[in-house]
Amino acid sequence: MPLFDAPLAIVDVETTGSDPASDRISEIALLEIDGFALTRQWSTLVNPGRAVPGAIQALTGITQSMVDRAPRFADIAGELHTRLEGRVFVAHNVRFDYGFLRREFERAGIKYQAKTLCSVRLSRRLYPDEEGHDLDSLIVRHGLTCGARHRAAPDAVAVWQFLRIAAAEHGEDIFAVAARQVAKQPTLPPHLERGAIDAIPDAPGVYMFYDDGAAPLYVGKSRAMRSRVLQHFIATASWTPRVRRIEWQRTAGELGALLREAEMVKALDPVYNRQLRRPGKLCGFAFDGTRLRLAGGDEIDAETLPFVYGLWRSRAAAMQALRTAADEHRLCLQTLGFDVKKQGSCLRHQMGRCSGVCAGKENIHVHHARVATALARLKSADWPHRGPLGVVEHDRGRDATEVHVLDRWCYLGTATCDAEVAELLEARRPRFDYDHYRILSRHLGKRGVRVVPLAA
Repeated sequence: MPLFDAPLAIVDVETTGSDPASDRISEIALLEIDGFALTRQWSTLVNPGRAVPGAIQALTGITQSMVDRAPRFADIAGELHTRLEGRVFVAHNVRFDYGFLRREFERAGIKYQAKTLCSVRLSRRLYPDEEGHDLDSLIVRHGLTCGARHRAAPDAVAVWQFLRIAAAEHGEDIFAVAARQVAKQPTLPPHLERGAIDAIPDAPGVYMFYDDGAAPLYVGKSRAMRSRVLQHFIATASWTPRVRRIEWQRTAGELGALLREAEMVKALDPVYNRQLRRPGKLCGFAFDGTRLRLAGGDEIDAETLPFVYGLWRSRAAAMQALRTAADEHRLCLQTLGFDVKKQGSCLRHQMGRCSGVCAGKENIHVHHARVATALARLKSADWPHRGPLGVVEHDRGRDATEVHVLDRWCYLGTATCDAEVAELLEARRPRFDYDHYRILSRHLGKRGVRVVPLAA
């Protein structure tokens, strides 16, 4: 049914915290939309049966005395379920509101499931060039009216205003197509409970899909695990119907998730992971000014990495890179020992790709100077620090901090306290890993990365 004709329920909830399993709803607002017109509005405070943290009271203005006089969720569950029944559930960051309501209904003995539409994702799709898509950003950008921010009814009304403005700016057809794409529902295997996915936090971490076997089918990572897991069941692969259970590990940030995934894929060898499998034969070039050779993975470590030019997962990939560099700099692969040795000039010289050191037309030192120039472009990034380094990531949702301990592009481990950092440094045996190197070199090149020098 087109969105303009579908009955909608625009919902906003205020809660005592961010975890649907342990926190509770303190306020609910519901706007009933029929024919893309507001037909009814309903809201109520809810007694969460527990203390409302002071920070939440300050943020929302909902005090303990206000909720103490309010009905409990079980008292309003029947009426709310009737109002929601048959409607598309719309919310800003819909997984938060929908997840909390499903948990509350479950505690009240009521099964609730609905099609959902996230206005955050809709905003991203319709306004891809804009940076912020949280409700505060939408209020400023679109001039929305919100009488009391972080109260359920005003926030729900702001979402309704956004939907109407977006529809007017883009037209009914484009708006409807975007909403339909965003609202596409996952198709879960029959033996996988939706609750197992709802329990996954929408936070950084790694997740593992299993069938009946002990080894995982797939290991993945994401900055928002729950959303990424759901995506697997929207854009399905051949193996997703086999998934029977999901395990996950939360990390403090994206770097922790990347490093953990790389380690787990190598350790567990999942059937359907391809990118981070154990590399076959890591190699790179070594050049002492006179002789060029291909160094194997057993020669590449924290000590030798500064003297290695380029890193590849296979000899074939390394040779392709060398041939490209040779063409660009008119180098002689025969002289360098990487082409068939023959009397006289090489075939590349006859084709105009070699300057002729093999035919006596060029000084060997001039040729080797060009070799050095070509290799300089392939050189691995130098370790830009005097000693070991800690990369700090903080998870504000859990007030948890992780320090990823590095030494010359080698990942030593992750610590959560000073004693663990000292232990990793004391036992350090830097082991070079190509995947870790790629992850770390990219991450440290970003702005705003928090690092701390560590004593050697």
